[in-house]
Amino acid sequence: QVHLVESGGGLVQAGGSLRLSCAASGPTFSSYAMGWFRQAPGKEREFVSAIAWNNGATHYTNSVKGRFTISLDKAKKTVNLEMNNLRPEDTAVYYCTTQPGIRSGWDYWGQGTQVTVSS
Repeated sequence: QVHLVESGGGLVQAGGSLRLSCAASGPTFSSYAMGWFRQAPGKEREFVSAIAWNNGATHYTNSVKGRFTISLDKAKKTVNLEMNNLRPEDTAVYYCTTQPGIRSGWDYWGQGTQVTVSS
């Protein structure tokens, strides 16, 4: 079993910054990639960013490029999301997820952490 625990959400004014972290644990944990999704009220969950475990290749949805940075701490089995220049439309519950293998889906999810950006 794999457990993912997010932290770092909160309330911030537009233009501010937050740093989300997600710690992975469990005897069967292995990862091809780790990522972040978000879900705003009344909307579907959407992809935000992902990072490959082996080479650190990163991917971002267009709306966060240049503002968000994803990083990996392999020793701590932690993925971080540095969010700068936050906008009210970034308000959502942010979920950490992991893809165990190259042919896997996003199989494990954290409980989510709320990010609220006030205008």
